Amino acid sequence: MVDDKAKYNIKAISQVVGIQPGTLRAWERRYHIIEPIRNESGHRLYTDEHVAILRWLIDKVNRGFTIGQAVCVLEKNNLNLETLRNTQDNHQLQTFIYNLKHNLLSFQEAKANQILDEVFSVFTVEKVIYEIIWPIINEIEVAWEKNEITIAHVHFVSQFVKTRIGMIVYRLPLDPLLPKVIAVCGPSERHELSLLLFTIYLRRKGFEVLYFGANIPLHDLKLVIQELNSAYLVLSCTMTSTLGQTLSMINELHKSEPNINIGLLGEAVNKLSKRKKEDFGQYIVGYTIDDWEKWLKERLFRV
Repeated sequence: MVDDKAKYNIKAISQVVGIQPGTLRAWERRYHIIEPIRNESGHRLYTDEHVAILRWLIDKVNRGFTIGQAVCVLEKNNLNLETLRNTQDNHQLQTFIYNLKHNLLSFQEAKANQILDEVFSVFTVEKVIYEIIWPIINEIEVAWEKNEITIAHVHFVSQFVKTRIGMIVYRLPLDPLLPKVIAVCGPSERHELSLLLFTIYLRRKGFEVLYFGANIPLHDLKLVIQELNSAYLVLSCTMTSTLGQTLSMINELHKSEPNINIGLLGEAVNKLSKRKKEDFGQYIVGYTIDDWEKWLKERLFRV
């Protein structure tokens, strides 16, 4: 009786892992790396474990190993199935990040959409957001700060993320017991990627986020806070040149709206002096998911 786990014939395995049937047969004969299961007709059948092994080997060959060297590494390290899959998943993840970022910075929207469609077919929404979109956003913010890309690149990426991820996130149900959150950029801030990512994080937790983006004067912001009776305000600042204005805005809001929980995030916050970090530490949201979780949890008890 054929093993139920053997579900790929040689044509299917060729398409799944990207290897020619003749090459696969040659590898089997010479290196004995896998032993396909034969059905009643004598045809080769392969399992998910075979898929993981072949993908790992092909990845090594694509990186410059000979197949003999790759097989030697595999046998020497006695890699288990979980390790093989994790290695392959990580490589696939990095490939998606590189290709998506490259196409976005080349203003290739159609190609970027094709890549993201494939990404969503492979990974969960959480993995796409936090392990693909987030690293790209961080890299783009750093590149912009170093003048390696233009503000046009930043705006293009921001709009792309808002359009694609927003369609998914903004259909998520809201928790009526959670307070409203106002999300705005700091004064003179010219792009919104950090704020957008944090907004997505909050929306996935059920918060109603009122996203206003850039160019909201302090006077208007105060009116919005009072009208919406919001318990949270999140400010982002990526440009070090405008960080002082953002900190001044926080001081003004703290005086006029003492009950609101203010959060501060963005690339420029990383460059605060030690003294400033001490003075404004209560507002700094942080740089990782764990930081965000901690910041949010502490303030939920105050609401």
